Amino acid sequence: KGKCPEDGWDESTIELFLHELAIMDSNNFLGNCGVGEREGRVASALVARRHYRLIHGIGRSGDISAVQPKAAGSSLLNKLTNSVVLDIIKLAGVRTVTNCFVVPMATGMSLTLCFLTLRHKRPKAKYIIWPRIDQKSCFKSMITAGFEPVVIENVLEGDELRTDIEAVEAKIKTLGAENILCVHSTTSCFAPRVPDRLEELAVICANYDIPHIVNNAYGVQSSKCMHLIQQGARVGRIDAFVQSLDKNFMVPVGGAIIAGFNESFIQEISKMYPGRASASPSLDVLITLLSLGASGYKQLLKERKEMFLYLSSELKKLADIHNERLLDTPHNPISLAMSLKNLDENNDAAVTQLGSMLFTRQVSGARVVPCGSVQTVNNYTFKGFMSHANDYPCAYLNAASAIGIKKQDVDIFLKRLDKCLKASRKEVQKEKSVNEVCNSNTGTEQLED
Repeated sequence: KGKCPEDGWDESTIELFLHELAIMDSNNFLGNCGVGEREGRVASALVARRHYRLIHGIGRSGDISAVQPKAAGSSLLNKLTNSVVLDIIKLAGVRTVTNCFVVPMATGMSLTLCFLTLRHKRPKAKYIIWPRIDQKSCFKSMITAGFEPVVIENVLEGDELRTDIEAVEAKIKTLGAENILCVHSTTSCFAPRVPDRLEELAVICANYDIPHIVNNAYGVQSSKCMHLIQQGARVGRIDAFVQSLDKNFMVPVGGAIIAGFNESFIQEISKMYPGRASASPSLDVLITLLSLGASGYKQLLKERKEMFLYLSSELKKLADIHNERLLDTPHNPISLAMSLKNLDENNDAAVTQLGSMLFTRQVSGARVVPCGSVQTVNNYTFKGFMSHANDYPCAYLNAASAIGIKKQDVDIFLKRLDKCLKASRKEVQKEKSVNEVCNSNTGTEQLED
Protein backbone atom coordinates (compact mmCIF):
# COMPACT_ATOMS: atom_id res chain seq x y z
CA LYS A 1 0.00 0.00 0.00
CA GLY A 2 3.05 2.27 0.11
CA LYS A 3 2.42 3.10 3.77
CA CYS A 4 4.54 2.66 6.87
CA PRO A 5 3.59 -0.68 8.49
CA GLU A 6 1.79 -0.24 11.80
CA ASP A 7 4.18 -2.60 13.59
CA GLY A 8 7.91 -2.61 12.93
CA TRP A 9 9.69 -5.44 11.12
CA ASP A 10 12.57 -7.41 12.62
CA GLU A 11 16.09 -7.04 11.19
CA SER A 12 16.13 -10.31 9.26
CA THR A 13 12.88 -9.43 7.46
CA ILE A 14 14.22 -5.98 6.51
CA GLU A 15 17.48 -7.50 5.23
CA LEU A 16 15.60 -10.11 3.18
CA PHE A 17 13.49 -7.32 1.67
CA LEU A 18 16.57 -5.24 0.78
CA HIS A 19 18.31 -8.25 -0.80
CA GLU A 20 15.19 -8.86 -2.91
CA LEU A 21 15.36 -5.26 -4.11
CA ALA A 22 19.10 -5.49 -4.80
CA ILE A 23 18.84 -8.54 -7.08
CA MET A 24 16.50 -6.52 -9.31
CA ASP A 25 19.42 -4.19 -10.20
CA SER A 26 21.42 -5.14 -13.33
CA ASN A 27 24.82 -4.98 -11.60
CA ASN A 28 23.70 -7.95 -9.47
CA PHE A 29 22.42 -10.10 -12.39
CA LEU A 30 24.29 -13.37 -12.96
CA GLY A 31 26.12 -13.10 -16.27
CA ASN A 32 25.60 -9.34 -16.58
CA CYS A 33 27.80 -7.74 -19.24
CA GLY A 34 28.23 -4.01 -18.66
CA VAL A 35 29.92 -1.81 -21.25
CA GLY A 36 28.78 1.61 -20.09
CA GLU A 37 30.50 4.22 -17.91
CA ARG A 38 28.19 3.59 -14.95
CA GLU A 39 27.67 -0.10 -14.34
CA GLY A 40 27.41 -0.27 -10.56
CA ARG A 41 30.90 -1.72 -10.17
CA VAL A 42 32.29 -1.54 -6.62
CA ALA A 43 35.93 -2.33 -5.82
CA SER A 44 35.43 -3.02 -2.11
CA ALA A 45 33.22 -5.85 -0.87
CA LEU A 46 32.85 -3.96 2.42
CA VAL A 47 31.40 -0.94 0.58
CA ALA A 48 29.05 -3.24 -1.39
CA ARG A 49 27.76 -4.83 1.82
CA ARG A 50 27.39 -1.44 3.50
CA HIS A 51 24.98 -0.43 0.74
CA TYR A 52 23.25 -3.83 0.47
CA ARG A 53 24.58 -3.94 -3.13
CA LEU A 54 22.16 -1.12 -4.08
CA ILE A 55 24.82 0.74 -6.04
CA HIS A 56 23.02 2.61 -8.82
CA GLY A 57 21.60 5.40 -6.67
CA ILE A 58 18.24 7.01 -7.44
CA GLY A 59 16.79 8.97 -10.34
CA ARG A 60 18.05 9.59 -13.85
CA SER A 61 20.20 12.40 -15.22
CA GLY A 62 17.14 14.61 -15.76
CA ASP A 63 14.95 13.79 -12.74
CA ILE A 64 15.79 12.54 -9.26
CA SER A 65 12.38 10.83 -9.01
CA ALA A 66 12.55 9.01 -12.39
CA VAL A 67 12.84 5.23 -12.73
CA GLN A 68 16.15 3.72 -13.94
CA PRO A 69 15.58 0.76 -16.31
CA LYS A 70 18.78 -1.01 -15.24
CA ALA A 71 18.11 -0.36 -11.53
CA ALA A 72 14.57 -1.56 -10.92
CA GLY A 73 15.30 -2.42 -7.29
CA SER A 74 16.88 0.96 -6.47
CA SER A 75 14.01 2.72 -8.28
CA LEU A 76 11.44 0.75 -6.29
CA LEU A 77 13.34 1.60 -3.09
CA ASN A 78 13.12 5.30 -4.00
CA LYS A 79 9.38 5.18 -4.78
CA LEU A 80 8.61 3.23 -1.61
CA THR A 81 10.68 5.54 0.60
CA ASN A 82 8.93 8.65 -0.72
CA SER A 83 5.55 6.98 -0.23
CA VAL A 84 6.32 5.81 3.33
CA VAL A 85 7.74 9.23 4.29
CA LEU A 86 4.61 10.93 2.92
CA ASP A 87 2.52 8.64 5.14
CA ILE A 88 4.61 9.62 8.20
CA ILE A 89 4.28 13.36 7.45
CA LYS A 90 0.50 12.91 7.38
CA LEU A 91 0.64 10.90 10.61
CA ALA A 92 2.70 13.70 12.22
CA GLY A 93 0.00 16.29 11.50
CA VAL A 94 0.15 17.69 7.93
CA ARG A 95 -2.76 15.62 6.63
CA THR A 96 -3.37 17.44 3.35
CA VAL A 97 0.23 17.16 2.03
CA THR A 98 0.07 15.72 -1.49
CA ASN A 99 3.66 14.98 -2.47
CA CYS A 100 7.21 14.71 -1.11
CA PHE A 101 10.59 13.29 -2.00
CA VAL A 102 13.78 12.49 -0.16
CA VAL A 103 16.76 14.45 -1.46
CA PRO A 104 20.38 13.51 -0.59
CA MET A 105 21.27 16.96 0.74
CA ALA A 106 20.82 18.47 4.18
CA THR A 107 18.24 21.19 4.88
CA GLY A 108 20.23 24.23 3.68
CA MET A 109 20.99 22.93 0.19
CA SER A 110 17.46 21.55 -0.11
CA LEU A 111 16.10 25.06 0.55
CA THR A 112 18.48 26.35 -2.14
CA LEU A 113 16.98 23.84 -4.59
CA CYS A 114 13.49 25.20 -3.82
CA PHE A 115 14.63 28.79 -4.42
CA LEU A 116 16.31 27.87 -7.72
CA THR A 117 13.09 26.22 -8.89
CA LEU A 118 11.12 29.39 -8.10
CA ARG A 119 13.64 31.47 -10.12
CA HIS A 120 12.11 30.15 -13.37
CA LYS A 121 8.62 31.11 -12.24
CA ARG A 122 9.61 34.62 -11.10
CA PRO A 123 12.44 35.83 -13.37
CA LYS A 124 12.26 39.45 -12.13
CA ALA A 125 12.53 38.54 -8.47
CA LYS A 126 15.79 39.21 -6.58
CA TYR A 127 14.72 39.42 -2.91
CA ILE A 128 13.69 36.84 -0.30
CA ILE A 129 11.78 38.06 2.76
CA TRP A 130 13.27 36.31 5.78
CA PRO A 131 12.16 36.74 9.41
CA ARG A 132 15.51 36.58 11.22
CA ILE A 133 16.76 33.33 12.70
CA ASP A 134 20.43 33.12 13.67
CA GLN A 135 21.37 29.91 11.92
CA LYS A 136 23.94 30.23 9.16
CA SER A 137 22.72 27.54 6.76
CA CYS A 138 19.26 29.16 6.45
CA PHE A 139 20.86 32.47 5.51
CA LYS A 140 23.44 30.94 3.18
CA SER A 141 20.80 28.88 1.37
CA MET A 142 19.42 32.14 -0.06
CA ILE A 143 22.85 33.60 -0.88
CA THR A 144 23.94 30.38 -2.63
CA ALA A 145 20.81 30.49 -4.80
CA GLY A 146 21.81 34.02 -5.89
CA PHE A 147 19.17 36.04 -4.05
CA GLU A 148 19.33 38.94 -1.63
CA PRO A 149 17.91 38.16 1.82
CA VAL A 150 15.76 40.92 3.30
CA VAL A 151 16.12 40.41 7.04
CA ILE A 152 13.01 41.17 9.10
CA GLU A 153 13.93 41.71 12.75
CA ASN A 154 11.78 39.90 15.32
CA VAL A 155 9.66 41.67 17.93
CA LEU A 156 10.02 41.00 21.65
CA GLU A 157 6.77 39.90 23.32
CA GLY A 158 7.49 39.10 26.96
CA ASP A 159 10.51 36.79 26.72
CA GLU A 160 9.60 35.55 23.24
CA LEU A 161 10.94 36.74 19.89
CA ARG A 162 8.08 36.65 17.39
CA THR A 163 7.45 37.47 13.73
CA ASP A 164 6.93 41.14 12.91
CA ILE A 165 4.00 40.70 10.54
CA GLU A 166 3.55 44.44 9.95
CA ALA A 167 7.23 44.80 8.95
CA VAL A 168 6.90 41.88 6.50
CA GLU A 169 3.90 43.44 4.77
CA ALA A 170 5.48 46.89 4.74
CA LYS A 171 8.64 45.50 3.10
CA ILE A 172 6.55 43.74 0.42
CA LYS A 173 4.86 47.05 -0.41
CA THR A 174 8.21 48.87 -0.51
CA LEU A 175 10.00 46.35 -2.73
CA GLY A 176 7.03 45.37 -4.89
CA ALA A 177 5.55 41.86 -4.87
CA GLU A 178 6.90 41.02 -8.35
CA ASN A 179 10.49 41.64 -7.12
CA ILE A 180 10.16 39.17 -4.24
CA LEU A 181 10.96 35.51 -4.92
CA CYS A 182 9.27 34.23 -1.76
CA VAL A 183 8.83 34.53 1.97
CA HIS A 184 11.21 32.14 3.77
CA SER A 185 9.78 31.32 7.20
CA THR A 186 10.84 28.98 10.02
CA THR A 187 9.07 26.63 12.43
CA SER A 188 11.65 24.80 14.57
CA CYS A 189 14.13 27.15 16.26
CA PHE A 190 16.09 27.86 19.44
CA ALA A 191 14.24 29.62 22.26
CA PRO A 192 13.58 32.44 23.00
CA ARG A 193 12.76 32.70 19.29
CA VAL A 194 9.53 30.85 18.59
CA PRO A 195 8.04 29.48 15.35
CA ASP A 196 6.99 32.13 12.85
CA ARG A 197 3.35 33.18 12.62
CA LEU A 198 2.78 30.84 9.68
CA GLU A 199 -0.95 31.45 9.32
CA GLU A 200 -0.55 35.24 9.04
CA LEU A 201 2.44 34.88 6.70
CA ALA A 202 0.55 32.37 4.53
CA VAL A 203 -2.39 34.79 4.22
CA ILE A 204 -0.05 37.64 3.22
CA CYS A 205 1.60 35.39 0.61
CA ALA A 206 -1.81 34.44 -0.81
CA ASN A 207 -2.96 38.07 -0.91
CA TYR A 208 0.16 39.32 -2.71
CA ASP A 209 0.62 36.15 -4.83
CA ILE A 210 4.10 35.50 -3.40
CA PRO A 211 5.44 31.94 -2.91
CA HIS A 212 6.08 30.74 0.63
CA ILE A 213 8.86 28.28 1.56
CA VAL A 214 8.99 26.95 5.14
CA ASN A 215 12.16 25.76 6.87
CA ASN A 216 10.76 22.95 9.03
CA ALA A 217 14.23 21.57 9.88
CA TYR A 218 13.32 19.54 12.99
CA GLY A 219 9.59 20.26 13.06
CA VAL A 220 8.23 16.83 12.06
CA GLN A 221 8.76 15.67 15.66
CA SER A 222 6.55 18.50 16.96
CA SER A 223 2.78 18.32 16.58
CA LYS A 224 2.66 22.11 17.11
CA CYS A 225 5.05 22.85 14.22
CA MET A 226 3.18 20.46 11.94
CA HIS A 227 -0.15 22.01 12.95
CA LEU A 228 1.17 25.45 12.01
CA ILE A 229 2.06 24.18 8.52
CA GLN A 230 -1.32 22.50 8.11
CA GLN A 231 -3.16 25.66 9.20
CA GLY A 232 -0.99 27.90 7.03
CA ALA A 233 -1.84 25.80 3.97
CA ARG A 234 -5.54 25.82 4.91
CA VAL A 235 -5.93 29.59 5.29
CA GLY A 236 -3.27 30.86 2.91
CA ARG A 237 -0.27 29.78 0.84
CA ILE A 238 2.61 27.41 1.57
CA ASP A 239 4.41 26.13 -1.53
CA ALA A 240 6.94 23.78 0.07
CA PHE A 241 8.28 22.83 3.49
CA VAL A 242 11.69 21.26 4.06
CA GLN A 243 12.75 19.00 6.93
CA SER A 244 15.94 17.19 7.90
CA LEU A 245 16.15 13.38 7.98
CA ASP A 246 18.74 13.15 10.76
CA LYS A 247 16.93 15.48 13.18
CA ASN A 248 13.48 13.91 12.75
CA PHE A 249 14.24 10.24 12.07
CA MET A 250 17.56 9.60 13.85
CA VAL A 251 19.58 8.62 10.77
CA PRO A 252 23.03 9.89 9.64
CA VAL A 253 23.30 13.47 8.36
CA GLY A 254 22.95 13.91 4.61
CA GLY A 255 19.28 13.90 3.64
CA ALA A 256 16.12 15.99 3.74
CA ILE A 257 12.49 15.80 2.70
CA ILE A 258 10.94 18.41 0.42
CA ALA A 259 7.15 18.31 0.71
CA GLY A 260 4.20 20.40 -0.38
CA PHE A 261 0.53 20.71 -1.22
CA ASN A 262 0.83 21.19 -4.99
CA GLU A 263 2.00 17.93 -6.55
CA SER A 264 3.22 19.51 -9.79
CA PHE A 265 5.40 22.08 -7.99
CA ILE A 266 7.12 19.39 -5.89
CA GLN A 267 7.74 17.45 -9.13
CA GLU A 268 9.29 20.60 -10.62
CA ILE A 269 11.71 20.80 -7.68
CA SER A 270 12.70 17.14 -8.11
CA LYS A 271 13.37 17.74 -11.82
CA MET A 272 15.58 20.73 -10.97
CA TYR A 273 18.07 18.41 -9.20
CA PRO A 274 20.82 17.74 -11.78
CA GLY A 275 21.85 14.12 -12.32
CA ARG A 276 21.35 10.98 -10.30
CA ALA A 277 21.68 10.95 -6.52
CA SER A 278 22.92 8.79 -3.66
CA ALA A 279 20.38 6.27 -2.39
CA SER A 280 21.95 6.21 1.10
CA PRO A 281 19.60 8.74 2.77
CA SER A 282 16.54 6.99 1.25
CA LEU A 283 17.87 3.58 2.35
CA ASP A 284 18.59 4.82 5.90
CA VAL A 285 15.17 6.34 6.46
CA LEU A 286 13.31 3.38 4.91
CA ILE A 287 15.18 0.88 7.12
CA THR A 288 14.48 3.07 10.17
CA LEU A 289 10.76 3.45 9.50
CA LEU A 290 10.33 -0.25 8.68
CA SER A 291 12.03 -1.17 11.96
CA LEU A 292 10.00 1.32 14.01
CA GLY A 293 6.65 0.99 12.28
CA ALA A 294 4.04 3.73 12.55
CA SER A 295 3.31 2.76 16.16
CA GLY A 296 7.00 2.94 17.10
CA TYR A 297 7.40 6.39 15.57
CA LYS A 298 4.23 7.64 17.31
CA GLN A 299 5.64 6.34 20.60
CA LEU A 300 8.87 8.29 20.05
CA LEU A 301 6.85 11.46 19.40
CA LYS A 302 4.87 10.88 22.61
CA GLU A 303 8.03 10.29 24.67
CA ARG A 304 9.66 13.44 23.26
CA LYS A 305 6.68 15.54 24.34
CA GLU A 306 6.75 14.02 27.84
CA MET A 307 10.50 14.69 28.12
CA PHE A 308 9.94 18.32 27.08
CA LEU A 309 7.60 18.80 30.05
CA TYR A 310 10.06 17.05 32.37
CA LEU A 311 13.05 19.09 31.13
CA SER A 312 11.01 22.29 31.47
CA SER A 313 9.96 21.63 35.08
CA GLU A 314 13.42 20.46 36.22
CA LEU A 315 15.28 23.28 34.45
CA LYS A 316 12.93 25.78 36.13
CA LYS A 317 13.79 24.32 39.56
CA LEU A 318 17.50 24.56 38.83
CA ALA A 319 17.14 28.14 37.58
CA ASP A 320 15.39 29.13 40.82
CA ILE A 321 18.20 27.61 42.91
CA HIS A 322 20.78 29.71 41.06
CA ASN A 323 18.70 32.90 41.16
CA GLU A 324 18.04 32.68 37.42
CA ARG A 325 14.79 31.96 35.61
CA LEU A 326 13.43 29.74 32.88
CA LEU A 327 12.43 32.14 30.11
CA ASP A 328 8.71 32.07 29.35
CA THR A 329 8.48 30.78 25.75
CA PRO A 330 5.18 28.85 25.54
CA HIS A 331 5.09 29.00 21.72
CA ASN A 332 8.34 27.01 21.36
CA PRO A 333 7.53 23.27 21.65
CA ILE A 334 11.09 21.87 21.43
CA SER A 335 13.67 24.34 22.81
CA LEU A 336 13.97 26.00 26.24
CA ALA A 337 16.13 28.86 27.51
CA MET A 338 17.41 29.71 31.00
CA SER A 339 18.72 33.18 31.81
CA LEU A 340 22.37 33.69 32.78
CA LYS A 341 21.90 37.23 34.04
CA ASN A 342 23.97 36.89 37.22
CA LEU A 343 26.97 35.46 35.37
CA ASP A 344 26.73 38.06 32.61
CA GLU A 345 26.44 41.06 34.94
CA ASN A 346 29.49 40.09 36.99
CA ASN A 347 31.91 38.80 34.36
CA ASP A 348 31.78 39.16 30.57
CA ALA A 349 33.79 35.97 29.99
CA ALA A 350 31.86 33.83 32.49
CA VAL A 351 29.00 33.12 30.07
CA THR A 352 31.15 31.75 27.25
CA GLN A 353 33.30 29.94 29.82
CA LEU A 354 30.18 28.10 31.02
CA GLY A 355 29.67 26.77 27.48
CA SER A 356 33.26 25.46 27.45
CA MET A 357 32.80 23.85 30.86
CA LEU A 358 29.70 22.00 29.71
CA PHE A 359 31.36 20.82 26.51
CA THR A 360 34.43 19.46 28.33
CA ARG A 361 32.02 17.58 30.64
CA GLN A 362 30.50 15.86 27.59
CA VAL A 363 27.30 17.90 27.46
CA SER A 364 26.60 18.35 23.76
CA GLY A 365 23.86 20.42 22.14
CA ALA A 366 23.47 23.00 24.92
CA ARG A 367 24.05 26.50 23.54
CA VAL A 368 25.33 29.33 25.70
CA VAL A 369 24.39 32.69 24.17
CA PRO A 370 26.18 35.84 25.44
CA CYS A 371 24.90 39.36 24.89
CA GLY A 372 26.23 41.58 22.14
CA SER A 373 28.21 39.16 19.97
CA VAL A 374 28.63 40.29 16.36
CA GLN A 375 28.98 37.95 13.37
CA THR A 376 29.37 38.70 9.67
CA VAL A 377 27.91 36.13 7.27
CA ASN A 378 28.38 36.74 3.54
CA ASN A 379 28.97 40.47 4.10
CA TYR A 380 25.83 40.86 6.26
CA THR A 381 26.55 41.81 9.88
CA PHE A 382 24.29 40.36 12.57
CA LYS A 383 24.32 42.15 15.92
CA GLY A 384 23.59 39.94 18.91
CA PHE A 385 24.27 36.89 16.74
CA MET A 386 22.82 33.58 18.03
CA SER A 387 20.16 35.44 20.03
CA HIS A 388 17.98 36.21 16.94
CA ALA A 389 17.84 39.89 17.92
CA ASN A 390 20.11 42.94 17.95
CA ASP A 391 19.80 43.45 21.68
CA TYR A 392 18.15 40.62 23.64
CA PRO A 393 17.75 41.63 27.34
CA CYS A 394 19.94 38.88 28.84
CA ALA A 395 22.45 36.12 28.18
CA TYR A 396 20.97 32.63 28.31
CA LEU A 397 21.50 28.91 27.89
CA ASN A 398 19.53 26.69 25.47
CA ALA A 399 18.52 23.05 25.89
CA ALA A 400 16.18 21.08 23.64
CA SER A 401 13.95 18.06 24.02
CA ALA A 402 14.42 16.40 20.63
CA ILE A 403 13.24 12.99 19.43
CA GLY A 404 15.09 10.10 21.08
CA ILE A 405 16.00 12.01 24.25
CA LYS A 406 15.80 9.93 27.44
CA LYS A 407 15.12 10.83 31.09
CA GLN A 408 18.72 9.81 31.84
CA ASP A 409 19.98 12.46 29.37
CA VAL A 410 17.96 15.17 31.13
CA ASP A 411 19.05 14.09 34.63
CA ILE A 412 22.76 13.94 33.74
CA PHE A 413 22.57 17.30 31.93
CA LEU A 414 20.94 19.01 34.93
CA LYS A 415 23.46 17.50 37.36
CA ARG A 416 26.43 18.67 35.28
CA LEU A 417 24.88 22.09 34.64
CA ASP A 418 24.37 22.55 38.38
CA LYS A 419 28.05 21.78 39.04
CA CYS A 420 29.21 24.11 36.27
CA LEU A 421 27.01 26.98 37.51
CA LYS A 422 28.36 26.56 41.03
CA ALA A 423 31.95 26.54 39.73
CA SER A 424 31.27 29.63 37.61
CA ARG A 425 29.81 31.51 40.57
CA LYS A 426 32.90 30.66 42.65
CA GLU A 427 35.14 32.00 39.89
CA VAL A 428 33.10 35.19 39.67
CA GLN A 429 33.22 35.67 43.47
CA LYS A 430 36.98 35.05 43.53
CA GLU A 431 37.54 37.60 40.76
CA LYS A 432 35.34 40.16 42.56
CA SER A 433 37.33 39.68 45.77
CA VAL A 434 40.64 40.14 43.93
CA ASN A 435 39.34 43.31 42.25
CA GLU A 436 38.13 44.69 45.60
CA VAL A 437 41.54 44.06 47.18
CA CYS A 438 43.30 45.70 44.23
CA ASN A 439 40.99 48.71 44.39
CA SER A 440 41.48 48.93 48.15
CA ASN A 441 45.29 48.83 47.80
CA THR A 442 45.20 51.48 45.10
CA GLY A 443 43.16 53.74 47.36
CA THR A 444 45.62 53.30 50.28
CA GLU A 445 48.59 54.11 48.04
CA GLN A 446 46.88 57.30 46.88
CA LEU A 447 46.28 58.39 50.49
CA GLU A 448 49.96 57.75 51.38
CA ASP A 449 51.08 59.77 48.36
